[in-house]
Amino acid sequence: MAHDDVITGYARAMFSVAQAEGVLPTVEDELYAFGKALEQNTPLREALTDATLPVEKKKDVIQELLGGRSNAVTIGLLGFVIDVGRAREIPKIVTELAATASRERQHALAEIRAAVDLTPAQRTRLTEALSRATGRQIDLKVVVDPSVVGGVVARVGDEVFDGSVATRFAEAKRALGSM
Repeated sequence: MAHDDVITGYARAMFSVAQAEGVLPTVEDELYAFGKALEQNTPLREALTDATLPVEKKKDVIQELLGGRSNAVTIGLLGFVIDVGRAREIPKIVTELAATASRERQHALAEIRAAVDLTPAQRTRLTEALSRATGRQIDLKVVVDPSVVGGVVARVGDEVFDGSVATRFAEAKRALGSM
């Protein structure tokens, strides 16, 4: 079985569980946020993928981080992935889970990178703008990424809409350099 098929298989299984439990939107958002945090947090990633650390200790880390703040299904699904030795693939699995959920809703998945979390009003405006730009209904996933500095970078499938301050500065610098 190809690696991508394994990722897809776990994503579909997690999707099915969350959907059957009636908590898909919440679990999908929590898993996606956790996957992105795992990508950005080297000590956390190393702890969850350390072959010498017992599985129960890894699950304790998840419980400590998410317990009381996340849905029990979210914590259970992460524990399952850790149990089967797939912690390294959590970011890919949860990204595929979100894509699967979006396809089920006949929406496009949009990942937004912003220096700070967006307000509900900002999320609504951005969703509407991306929907107009792509001609599709949008499922928005926001990733807080301090490297963006200001503004946002949106990815919908293969399309990237870069409204970040860093990119605007780079473009201004290039324009001034060519004068």
